[in-house]
Amino acid sequence: MRGASAKSWRICQRVHVRDGACCTAVARVSLSAAVVEVAQRDPVMAELVALAGPLRHPPRDPDGPFGALVRAIVFQQLAGAAARAIHGRVRATVAGELTPEGLAAVPDDVLRGAGLSGAKLASLRDLTAKVSDGTVVLAGTSRLSDDEIVARLSTVRGIGRWTAEMFLMFELRRLDVWPVDDLGVRKGYGLAWRLPATPTAKELEPLGEPFRPYRSVVARYCWAAVATIIPAAPDLAPVTRRRA
Repeated sequence: MRGASAKSWRICQRVHVRDGACCTAVARVSLSAAVVEVAQRDPVMAELVALAGPLRHPPRDPDGPFGALVRAIVFQQLAGAAARAIHGRVRATVAGELTPEGLAAVPDDVLRGAGLSGAKLASLRDLTAKVSDGTVVLAGTSRLSDDEIVARLSTVRGIGRWTAEMFLMFELRRLDVWPVDDLGVRKGYGLAWRLPATPTAKELEPLGEPFRPYRSVVARYCWAAVATIIPAAPDLAPVTRRRA
């Protein structure tokens, strides 16, 4: 890898055979090394990296992968303060570790009393059931591809592709997620590459191909571009506003 310290990445090349298909797990690379790589591949990415600075992984959910999905469901379509308050009350209904078994034991009226809507209660019950029966796998996820995890999570009521992709990026820290349905990613890409219009999800999909297997990094810098670039006339260079 050009420009990346040998200490910043470690190879674990291996082949998995699953359902008659062969897939290769390529080198596992640190986030900092992935940033270096995408910056070297494209001058626009190099400019964004210089402008917004290095990326860091945010902390994982203290309640683990199951807790991260519970939080994602509770936070849907709510403002930050309200979502945090409801989530805190829901979390307080389970003493000790937050597990599917522990949440399943909490009566519906207690969870509704914590502020959950009927729809979100149904989503949490479905999540709990599907983790318990193995439809959603939260242990040993390194053996599953991104698409497999998205497919399994998407069977849960209230969890769509975007929620599953955010789980992949931030809880599992997968580096090759390309959330084309995210408006911020599409808008940021259009600003950074000075496209005449914000690309649609279908248009954005192939634009991520040159950055495999580090498209999560590009997506995060697209978000940063929304905060750091003021749209300029097509013949002008982007104007910086502030560091992300």
